[in-house]
Amino acid sequence: MTVLDPSPALPDRRSWLLLGTLLLGQFMALLDVTIVNVALSSIRADLAASGSELQLVVAGYTVSYATLLITGARLGALFGTRRLFRTGVLIFTATSLLCGLAPTAAALVVARFAQGAGAALMMPQVMSVIQLRFAGAARAKALSAYSAVIATGGVAGMLVGGALIDADLFGLGWRPVFLINVPIGIAVFALVKRVAPADTPSGARRLDLVGLALSLPGVLLVVTPLVLGHEQGWPGWAFPAMAVGVLLLVIFVRVQRRVPHPLLNLDVLRVPGVRSGLVTLALATMAYGAFLFSTALHLQVGLGDSPSRAALIFTAFGLPFGLASFYWQRLPQRWHRWLTPVGLAVATLSCLAVAVGFGSGGHGGLTTLIAFAVWGATIGAGFSPLLSNSLRNVPPAEAADASGLLTTTLQLSQVVGVAAFGTVFLGLAPSSHAISVTLALLSGLLVLGSVSGLALSRAVR
Repeated sequence: MTVLDPSPALPDRRSWLLLGTLLLGQFMALLDVTIVNVALSSIRADLAASGSELQLVVAGYTVSYATLLITGARLGALFGTRRLFRTGVLIFTATSLLCGLAPTAAALVVARFAQGAGAALMMPQVMSVIQLRFAGAARAKALSAYSAVIATGGVAGMLVGGALIDADLFGLGWRPVFLINVPIGIAVFALVKRVAPADTPSGARRLDLVGLALSLPGVLLVVTPLVLGHEQGWPGWAFPAMAVGVLLLVIFVRVQRRVPHPLLNLDVLRVPGVRSGLVTLALATMAYGAFLFSTALHLQVGLGDSPSRAALIFTAFGLPFGLASFYWQRLPQRWHRWLTPVGLAVATLSCLAVAVGFGSGGHGGLTTLIAFAVWGATIGAGFSPLLSNSLRNVPPAEAADASGLLTTTLQLSQVVGVAAFGTVFLGLAPSSHAISVTLALLSGLLVLGSVSGLALSRAVR
């Protein structure tokens, strides 16, 4: 079944070292979601890439990554989390090298799709290890570190990407944004073997091929139009493809309840807190993804900021997010289950304050930066307990299923947020009110998330 003892014990120093190594791999994978954005103009000039090829350089990673997360989680349960994580790191590292050495735009696109597949094998294993090796307060602390990495990964991608492009190391232009993964990946690959316990699967290694045949094209047909649709003006194939994808996923859900060894055991949804937690997570992450996308465009296109300056402005949001995600447990215990609904409620007000600040036509000054910081801190203070409370009652035997659902929800909701609210923003641009209207609409998602967070707090008390 899985590589780890199904009864979480008090983690030792080696467990924390293992977690740190896995989170380094996760950070590397998250970095590549945004790091490439700042390199697109250089890639276009160097490889004579078309607009469609540039879209696929960005989207290919996200499409394959989101499509394979559920499969990656199940493979980890069947063949061992260490084995699957190291396989993912190996694929990710090798394809990062191929990206950095790509002689043509087409080669780069293919390598990006493969790179996303490697990330999809890595990411679910991190959550599975947290559930299987940590319990109680230690699990909450581990999830806080996980949340902090998520909070900082996207912003760090813009900062690192901008710095590497500006530095033009060895005259390589855009290529170091991919090549930087190679030494990190080699180090992670070697460290995991030293700090993770050996894989000792038990039980039959059966992969639900019917579920695989339904889930892979289903998610692919839903994600691909969402990722590419707004860039291509929502072509005629987009909505029929999504409809077919949704139909396949509905059939997938029905089939999973009938097969003896399902790809995704949906019984985990009956665990108290999981269902309301996933809804809250989806709403909050949709708002987060849409905020990053629309605000980055507003700063760089609307206000003419460089990618590096835009990333520095986002640091006012990302740094408090990361710190609050990690240190929320220092607040009084009786507050913990209310942090998610209250955090999202305060984040709603901060979102509206940023909308008003940008409404003046400029950066909004110090007041807007403070609103960014408050927004980041309150989202961070709510996000880690959201994960902790959602997974609190999940039994170890269902860790892979919870991991697959959670990581897929994280990725899909960001894609949906960017597609829906990115379309709104682009439809209103270049009006100076485009960002204010978009953020005002995003505040509605945060309100719904706060209400759903109340249901979660009641489910886990």
